Amino acid sequence: MLNGAFGLEGKWRIMSSSLAIRSVDKFFPSAQRGQPVQVLHDFSFEANPGEFVVFLGASGCGKSTALRLIAGLESPQSGEILIDGQVVNDVPPARRRLAMVFQSYALFPHLSVAENIIFGLRVRRVPRRERDSRLMKAAEQLELGDLLQRKPAQLSGGQRQRVALGRALVSGASLILMDEPLSNLDAKLRQQMRSELRALQRRLGLTVIYVTHDQIEAMTMADKVVVMRQGRVDQIADPLTLYRAPARAEVARFIGSPPMNLIRCVATDAGFSVVGARDTVLAVRRAGIAPGREVLVGIRPEDLVLEGSEITLRGRLDGVELIGADQLVKLHVGGPEPLVARIHNGTRVEEGQSYALGLRAADTHLFDAASGERIH
Repeated sequence: MLNGAFGLEGKWRIMSSSLAIRSVDKFFPSAQRGQPVQVLHDFSFEANPGEFVVFLGASGCGKSTALRLIAGLESPQSGEILIDGQVVNDVPPARRRLAMVFQSYALFPHLSVAENIIFGLRVRRVPRRERDSRLMKAAEQLELGDLLQRKPAQLSGGQRQRVALGRALVSGASLILMDEPLSNLDAKLRQQMRSELRALQRRLGLTVIYVTHDQIEAMTMADKVVVMRQGRVDQIADPLTLYRAPARAEVARFIGSPPMNLIRCVATDAGFSVVGARDTVLAVRRAGIAPGREVLVGIRPEDLVLEGSEITLRGRLDGVELIGADQLVKLHVGGPEPLVARIHNGTRVEEGQSYALGLRAADTHLFDAASGERIH
């Protein structure tokens, strides 16, 4: 039974699914025939019906493995995978009511666009009238009506991606899995497809699990982001919370372009003394932090200004990088790493000169230096 349906006025309506992964561990055999390698550690998250959830992390963090577990292409050693509240660990992929969109599009080169879109329906012997109806509605939604008789080789990258998405839509799947589907597109087309894909997901009410290493995709498209590192979940939050209140120092280092400055400091009665720079003290007072405790003080580049403020740091400008409307300036204020500030390109600066950096105490973030956990 297909879950997609056509409602009034010919609009497509999807019966969206919920998804939950509970305490999943996944091991792969070792190449050296030693102990198995654990690639997911106590992995858990939930997706509500109609949510766009992004697995975000560097290559090798386990995000694609998690997607394959949801699809039924891999089996966990422990834990549960639930779709609509039902455990599906032992349910074969074809019965999980989901569809996948791959990075490589996975289109048949000898078939037309129309034949590619309805291929799965033909395999399942869906009646022709139903196939044609679903094809035309998908083509309308994805603006593929004029391309149905073309072969994949005659399409652009963006058009091929829409064909792959159309095949997922006509399946009637209540859950769509996407594995870095935009990574083969150029920058301009990626931006366009991000907007189109997000608008389509909202319009149809699709539940989407999307894998990417691109934080811009995650921040612009997701309702919820699952930040992964070395097979573990670092934080699950909406994009704004992820940016404003990273739960760990590693998340702060990963999110943001450029990422957050993290300065190793020691708590003192006067504030936080920068390690390696005896005379540099950040006058930030936080209750409950004992003198002598090592912390990481986090500062977003855009929160630094080239003028005085509640806290002022003086340093030597060591580099300027123009990125359009803004420029990234690097200043050594003490410690092993320079601070990166994002300022407007109308502000004139010169390398080798000394400048004062200002920031507000409220714009600082604190993390424990040993564990990386956020200090509230």
